Amino acid sequence: MSETGRSLRLIVAGGGTGGHIYPALTTIRTLRAQLAATGGHLEVLWIGKADGLEARIAGAEDIPFAAVATGKIRRAANPLKMFSRTNITDMCRVPVGVVQAYRLVSRFQPDVVLATGGYVAVPAGFGAWLGRRPLIVHEQTVRLGLSNRVLAQLATRVAASSESSIPLLPARVRSSAVVTGNPVRPELLDGDADKAVAALGLVGFDRGLPTIYVTGGAQGAVQINRVVRELLPWLLLRANVIHQCGKASAGELKAYAATLAPELACHYLVTEFVGPELADVFALADVIISRSGAGTIAEITALGKASVLIPLASAAGNEQTHNARTLADRDAAVALLGEVSSPALQAAITSLLADPDRRAAVAEQARLYGRRDAAEQLAHLVFSVADRLVSARA
Repeated sequence: MSETGRSLRLIVAGGGTGGHIYPALTTIRTLRAQLAATGGHLEVLWIGKADGLEARIAGAEDIPFAAVATGKIRRAANPLKMFSRTNITDMCRVPVGVVQAYRLVSRFQPDVVLATGGYVAVPAGFGAWLGRRPLIVHEQTVRLGLSNRVLAQLATRVAASSESSIPLLPARVRSSAVVTGNPVRPELLDGDADKAVAALGLVGFDRGLPTIYVTGGAQGAVQINRVVRELLPWLLLRANVIHQCGKASAGELKAYAATLAPELACHYLVTEFVGPELADVFALADVIISRSGAGTIAEITALGKASVLIPLASAAGNEQTHNARTLADRDAAVALLGEVSSPALQAAITSLLADPDRRAAVAEQARLYGRRDAAEQLAHLVFSVADRLVSARA
């Protein structure tokens, strides 16, 4: 993008979880930086749920935000259970949200609407279609989520996170699909292992041993916490462990840590949350034990880290299992797809800890799968779609 003084009007729609929000936010930051570098300007409006996480993040980033009515469909194995009062009430909100989004699109007149998924994106996607504005749908997971499956039928372009997603797209939208990857916050890519040691006070860590970073996301994962705790005496003989456990398990795990023998306890740090030092923790980690959500997969592969993935079985559409299997099939991760127990975790991680060459090979396959330039690629797609709109008007 070489035009000087260019401006772009963008509506972003996506939310509910960080997996939908942070790719959108990273793309906005990238677009801002690229436009500012050439004297241009980005005008952006984020559409979402009034009390959603996206509203708080948009406010913190000084991004104008508009709320619309939204409705979440709660899926169930028994189709009859989907006709619950809550689902019916929510589905009735969707047409109201579509009308509200259409009015916002008509007033704002965006060059492009970028939908990054979650049920909050549906009204804005339909609003873009009704307002005849270009719509880009970005999917973070291997398979399209429910909201994006709907919006893909209306989209100008579909941005996929991996090549393996393309055959899974509806046949009629494959020709509009492009693989951009899933944007990762750039600050996570330049960590410093020594800074993690200093910031977290890891003076007892043996740098001759591999370091494991255990995480279940900001809230932690009780299932992962349980199996790691059961395996700790074995793990700590072979590795240092940074355990981000979430609020629910912090007290229990800290009490357990206090019972460990000193020669083991010095290799273990349990913390409720990892904040600004996350990039440095990633840099220190040789192996990551985590869930396999889209954001986690994007980070692990962009960083080129060996990992043991433990999918959340209740994830919508079984997406975490698909994500974990996709990496495991490429030898880019080890996946626990069956029983989640301490013996199963021990079997999964043994070769990664005992064999540095094996660990390095898995990390390299993860790096080859990852796309560090995903934000730039998605920004390029936004510009190209906007250019087509300008050309069509000329």
